This record gives sequence, C-alpha cells and structure tokens, in this order.
Amino acid sequence: MTVETPARPVAGATPPPRRRVDARAGTARTVRYALLIFFVIVVLIPVYVLFVTSFKPASEVGIRGAWALPQDWTFDAWRNAWEALSPSLWRSFAIAIPASIVAAVLGSLNGFVLSRWRFPGADLVFMLFLFGMFIPYQAVMIPLRQLTGDIGLPSGVPTLIVVHIVYGIPICTLIFRGFYSTTIPNELIEAGKVDGSGMLRTYRSLILPLSAPAFVVTLIWQFTSVWNDFLFAIFLSNTRNGPVTIALNALAGGQLTDYSSSMAGALIASFPTLVVYILLGRWFIGGLMAGSLKS
Repeated sequence: MTVETPARPVAGATPPPRRRVDARAGTARTVRYALLIFFVIVVLIPVYVLFVTSFKPASEVGIRGAWALPQDWTFDAWRNAWEALSPSLWRSFAIAIPASIVAAVLGSLNGFVLSRWRFPGADLVFMLFLFGMFIPYQAVMIPLRQLTGDIGLPSGVPTLIVVHIVYGIPICTLIFRGFYSTTIPNELIEAGKVDGSGMLRTYRSLILPLSAPAFVVTLIWQFTSVWNDFLFAIFLSNTRNGPVTIALNALAGGQLTDYSSSMAGALIASFPTLVVYILLGRWFIGGLMAGSLKS
C-alpha cells in the first residue's frame, strides 16, 4: 500500500486565502483599538484639565497653560470646595435616593400591569405615559412652581423629591414594560393564576424576584438624572435648601471666579455618579440587554 506525501508549497506562490483573512482581521482589530484609544484620550482630556487645575494655587491659574502641571501642589481648592458643597451634597443624596427608589418601584408595578396583566385601554394608558416623557421641562416649570406653592409643598428637598418621582415614572415604566414583555414567560403568569394568585401576589412572589436587572437599570438612570438636575433645582429651591448643582453654580459664578475651587467642586459633585457606574456598570449593560432580547 502506497502512502502519498502532501505536496510542498511552491516558492513564490499566492498564500492561502485563510492567511489573507487573518491578516485583514488583524489590521481591522488594530484600527479598531487605535480608534478606541483615540476617543478615550479625547474624552479624558477635560478630566485631566479639571484634575490638574484643582491642585493649582489661585495665583498660578491663568499664568501657565491649562495643560501644565502645578508647580506648587496644594489642597486648598479641595478644602474650599468641600466646605462650600458638603451641606448641599447631602441634600442631593436625600433627594436622589428616595426619588430613585420610589420611581423604580412605581415603574415596576406599572410595567407589569401594562405588559402582563392586560385591561381595556392599556395601550392608551401606556401612550399617555410615553407622552409624559416628551413634555419639555421648560414648558411646565412656571405652572409647576405655582402648583407646588398652592398645595403647600415646602421649597427644597420635599418638592424636588415629589417632582422627580413624577417625572421619573414614565421612563421607569417604559424600561420595566420592555423588560417584562421580553423576559417573563407567559407560562409563569398562567401558573400563578392557576394557583389562585392575584395580581399583587403574582407580582410579589413571581415577578419581583426576577426584576433585579431592570431595577439596576432604572435606579442608575433615575439616580443620575436626579443628581445632575439643575433646571428643577433652580426653580424649586435655592442655595440654602437646594442640591449640589445649585451650590456648584454659586461656587463657579461671580465676577472673581476661583477656578481651582470650581474644578475641585466639579470633581466632587460628579464623584457619586462615577462610583455608581463603576460599581454597577456591568449590571446596567446586562439589564439593558435583558430588556431588548426575546428569551
């Protein structure tokens, strides 16, 4: 029995197609990573300017370029910014945490009812919820202030909590409705009905334990929106009872601006949302994907 040996490649012959594909894939990967690095650098440039300026003494700001490192590193700007922002920083937590939790819970209930517990006119109700998302805040600001004054809501934290809950319900409802429509099987709801579970018991016992990804998405979204809000805060509060965005505006305003303290204050004010995204970022992406793919 004769065994044939494979033919040797001829010198100068065209490489196999697989090598061409691998070379093209390697080039595309290199270009992709180069673009990603470029965009990361572009995004981090303002952060770098904020960081280095916050450690410069006031006498050094404006004399040397914004890119230059401080000659004398000092924490005076950070101390000044903390003294100016710390009272309003805790008020921002007092507003953002309850507004996020309550809006997420109400959005979860609404999303469950509108997706799995149908009733006549459910689609119309959902359209009205969506309509609330597209009303410009500027269009309702003056009537909203008059309304909160007429019903006796005190300016500051209580008013902002109520307003952010109301304006957070539409987006939370949309997120939960999409999540429940795509990830919760109908068989689970039917099994609960067979066992005699009503709407609230089905939600509490079967739906709520499966809702963690959607809760992560809505809590991050709502917390970030409430924390970064300035328009509601400027209309419904002041520097004595408002959130950190009002205090940061006061710190950066005026004719003689302390740029070092302003930069340090901006970093302090953005630190809580940065921590939230760092700790919960991967669950945020997972929750978004869970609500967009059919199981």
